Amino acid sequence: MKRIELFEVGPRDGFQNVREYIPLETKIQIIDGLLTAGVKHLQITSFVSPKAVPQMKDAMELTSICIDKHPEADFFALVPNLRGAEAARNSGIKWVSYVVSLSESHNQANIRRSHEESFTELKRIQESYPQMDICLDLATTFGCPFEGKKTEEDVLPFLKPYVDGGIRTVNLCDTIGIANPAQVRKTINAVKNEYPSLDLQIHIHDTRNMGMVNTLSAIECGVDKVQSTLGGLGGCPFAPGASGNLATEDLAFMLTEMGYELDIDINKMVNLARFQSDLIPAGQFSGHLYKIQEER
Repeated sequence: MKRIELFEVGPRDGFQNVREYIPLETKIQIIDGLLTAGVKHLQITSFVSPKAVPQMKDAMELTSICIDKHPEADFFALVPNLRGAEAARNSGIKWVSYVVSLSESHNQANIRRSHEESFTELKRIQESYPQMDICLDLATTFGCPFEGKKTEEDVLPFLKPYVDGGIRTVNLCDTIGIANPAQVRKTINAVKNEYPSLDLQIHIHDTRNMGMVNTLSAIECGVDKVQSTLGGLGGCPFAPGASGNLATEDLAFMLTEMGYELDIDINKMVNLARFQSDLIPAGQFSGHLYKIQEER
């Protein structure tokens, strides 16, 4: 069985949906715990306006502390614009996720831009920071709360200018958890056939209890980089109906049982998920494993 790279995005995609501010010390405790459990790739924040996402108001301070404590860690952050990319670079982040929605309606709700404006902003980032590695996070790849289901016929032409413009990594995001395994397979196979040079990631929400099977379907189609959040914490503040993410510890347990190589300490992840749920009682969690063990 092949190696799967887990990309933990809880400190960004999980924390951002918690209204009450999570103390900086708590965030750092959780990030430290994730690294101790074996996580190597960690999205620790997003460089966005605090007015839009108040939870991320400590992005610069958090990043500075984490990089100083763990200089060997592969930290990355989400940025919506050139200003965010500049802040990320100045804080020591070497690669970023740039988010754009396949759905124009969600793009407007999420980052208040048209598709054309989002593309233009990405070109500005590339021109300003040519050495910065950029992953394109394609939100609402499989469906949108405003526009409904999406198909590979929507995805392929949308990606073309980005691929032609130099994007080499794309993260296909099921932002509201609307996908099904057949749709995931069809979309990924179409993207791989059309753009064989792309390095694909997958990010699935667990709204309809299909996060695990959809992620496994992506893996069986050849995707070896998957995103998830500790405890399944998450949602999307700009996508009505989006609930938690796929839980990292649940996914790691399943894949390890199947024989995939992950280098994740499952027990430490489960304990950390329970610890996190105690510290963030207002969080929206979709994880199962830590709850089952707690009941025992």
